[in-house]
Amino acid sequence: MLRTGIITFQGNPLTLLGSEPSTGKPAPDFSVLDNALQKRTLADYKGNTLIFSVVPSLDTPVCDMQTRHFNNKAAALGEKVRILAVSCDLPFAQARWCGAAGVSQVQTLSDHYDLSFGLAYGVAIKELRLLARSVFVVNGEGVLTYRQIVPEVTNEVDFAAALAAAEAALK
Repeated sequence: MLRTGIITFQGNPLTLLGSEPSTGKPAPDFSVLDNALQKRTLADYKGNTLIFSVVPSLDTPVCDMQTRHFNNKAAALGEKVRILAVSCDLPFAQARWCGAAGVSQVQTLSDHYDLSFGLAYGVAIKELRLLARSVFVVNGEGVLTYRQIVPEVTNEVDFAAALAAAEAALK
């Protein structure tokens, strides 16, 4: 499914691929790679509240800041919350970036292979083969409770709203 009129990059309209999932429904499954090249799916995180921090590339200033911000907030959220940064960066690049940035509370996941996450969550950018800046929260029962797709890719996510949604999902 092609979706237009949702996001721009530096003011230029882009096309999103996939269907936008509905809150209150089971979160879509996906298949991505962790930094050890191991396949990860939604089932691997069962029972945890999940914050999916989706970025185009960790090696850009806003994506770097977004991932570091969630990393800094992770400890306060407790052990039942997992923060997963998803991008199309290669797993090797993600691991290198995490080491250089000192990011240890966020797990990076790569959607480079087949855009499984991007298509399932409706954030794959057709023109760039990257993911749109977004945040999704899934509660411990696997229900999507929050979604935020940033209209301008170069802008920041609403951190306060995303973190409040994660806290609410814990209840």
